[in-house]
Amino acid sequence: MKCNIAVIRGDGIGPEITDAALSCLYAVGVKFKHEFNYTFPLLGGEAIDATGVPLPPETIEMCNKADAVLMGSVGGPKWDKLPGHLRPEKGLLGIRSAMGLYANIRPAFLYDSMKNASPLKNEVIKNGIDLVVVRELIGGIYFGERGQRRTERGQEAYDTEIYSVAEVERIAKTAFELAMTRRKKVTSIDKANVLETSRLWRATVDFVAKNYPEVTVEHMLVDNCAMQLVKNPSQFDVMLCPNMFGDILSDEAAMITGSIGLLPSSSLGVGTHGLYEPIHGSAPDIAGTDTANPIATILAAAMMLSSSFGLNNETLAIQNAVNKTLNAGYRTADIHSSGFKKVSCSKMGELIAMEILQG
Repeated sequence: MKCNIAVIRGDGIGPEITDAALSCLYAVGVKFKHEFNYTFPLLGGEAIDATGVPLPPETIEMCNKADAVLMGSVGGPKWDKLPGHLRPEKGLLGIRSAMGLYANIRPAFLYDSMKNASPLKNEVIKNGIDLVVVRELIGGIYFGERGQRRTERGQEAYDTEIYSVAEVERIAKTAFELAMTRRKKVTSIDKANVLETSRLWRATVDFVAKNYPEVTVEHMLVDNCAMQLVKNPSQFDVMLCPNMFGDILSDEAAMITGSIGLLPSSSLGVGTHGLYEPIHGSAPDIAGTDTANPIATILAAAMMLSSSFGLNNETLAIQNAVNKTLNAGYRTADIHSSGFKKVSCSKMGELIAMEILQG
């Protein structure tokens, strides 16, 4: 199969972790006889430096022409003082919107070999952690009307949360369809005791649920959910979240599995055209040191092979290679502890690629 992939290497550790992922895709191509063709559009800080804007028009064109997009990381303190519309993160929000990617899928899985790295007690994680956060991606408070104004109380700022029934329906359907392939449970997260948008969200989720009688549905307030994730994470299967709540809770879910550097995400719309990335940021403090953890980006590439190309065996090959490498005791700096073998970012990529070829 020929696969055309737009690779956004991005800022900070982005080039290092994407290079490691590409080495694993090369191994997949050799083992399974696929041809991966790459383009390298600019986005975020690197785009600002080169073009003056975080999302050049040619980037949108290149991403929409590709079969899928693999991305490293975006942002950094170098660009923090720019106006909001010129910040690197504006480019990320923009490409999601331009590609029509409304569903962000973030799995959180605790490997047996990583239980010692979880900050939770053994009795809390004895039943494991295997959940998926389904986050609405192009609506809510991140895309509502915003601004600043002068009032009698002085200067104030505002951000507006808006959700339509149609927006909630489509992300709810994504969550329910995913739950049907897993343990058939959806926990919908909201703040319905306070927010009008959450009351609409809850009512719409209940309406969609009628089409999935096999799926158990529960509603949970976001503050309670934050507590339950560290109290009893094994209770969760599919977590359905509005944009901002999903953004926050998925990072919490990542950390209780041992490291934010282990978990990938996919951003999907209609069809198979998607964007795949690690859930962590650009980590500018370690950029260029070859110490970052590339596993999240490698697993994002695995998600891409499955969701955009239907290559399930190839996805499994990458996942198994990651698991074998961790079981063999190799660790990057973020997950290293006494008794394990510390390796660099590039070396971790090489080890996983080697396992793919030998598996």
